[in-house]
Order: sequence, then C-alpha cells, then structure tokens
Amino acid sequence: MNDKISLRPEAALGGALLRWWQGLEEDRGARAELRRAHDLTAVALTGSYQRFYRLMVKAGWPEHEQEGRRESERLAAIAGLLAHVKVQVDKPLAQTMSEGEKPAVSELRFRRLLESPTTDDLFVGLRRALPLMGQTANIFDLADSVLFWGDVVKKRWAYNYNWPVKAQS
Repeated sequence: MNDKISLRPEAALGGALLRWWQGLEEDRGARAELRRAHDLTAVALTGSYQRFYRLMVKAGWPEHEQEGRRESERLAAIAGLLAHVKVQVDKPLAQTMSEGEKPAVSELRFRRLLESPTTDDLFVGLRRALPLMGQTANIFDLADSVLFWGDVVKKRWAYNYNWPVKAQS
C-alpha cells in the first residue's frame, strides 16, 4: 500500500474526503445511488463514485501507481460505506461498534468482520454493520481502516472494541 496516502483530517486527501462526505447531505441523489450499490463493482459503476474518484485524484490520490487498481477498489469501498454514515464522531470505529449495554455490533458479527479476507468482504460486513450503529462512525477511522485493512488494523480494532464481560457460571 502506498505510504504517501493519508486520509487523516489534516491531510489534503482527508480534507477532500470530509468536504465530499459533507456534500452528501445536500446531494441526496448521490447518497442514495451509493447506498443502493451492493458490492464494489456496483459502487465503481456509479456516476457519484466516478465524480468522487476524480475529486480525490485532484487532491493527490494515486491515479497510475502500480497498486492503483487495489487502492481504487478500496477507495470505492470507502465511498460506498461513507454514504451510509450520517453522524461523524471522534471515537475509534470499533469502540462505536461496541457501545451500549448490548453492543451495536455483536461480538460474533465483530469477529466475522475481523476475519474479512478481502476488501469486498469487509465492504459487505461494514455495510450491514453501519445501520446497527445508527449510521454513526468516525469517517476518518473508517476510511483509514478500509484503506489499510490488514493485521495492524485488525489488532487496533480488537483493542478498541469493548468486549462484553461473560457471566460467570
């Protein structure tokens, strides 16, 4: 993965991501189009994603890098998932998943998310989890997690998830 890519809020790409996400509130058609996309191919084939992709390329997204195809697939996942987020919070994504007396995302569903081997699998799992979380997430942590999905992110999620305490028998 390209180490130069940063989707943190202080980076140019992060700023472009934030402005685009905020614009979805006004462009409900784009949000709806992306929300209907059931997989990454469907996301990539929308005009909404193609406009987002070009915006991100202007902000510094690698267009013709060797890994550009994989990174573009991850960018499609980010766009498709952010269309499901309506409320931005500053907490880590895994912490938001585990909030409440009964976690929004159950321990079993969370474990399945951690086992996602591909970007497609992660996209489908998170697409199902976001409504359970009240469409609330840290958009930067979500984007970073999808972009850099692998063992480091999985471990970070495991540490941030508030694992339910098991009742003693």
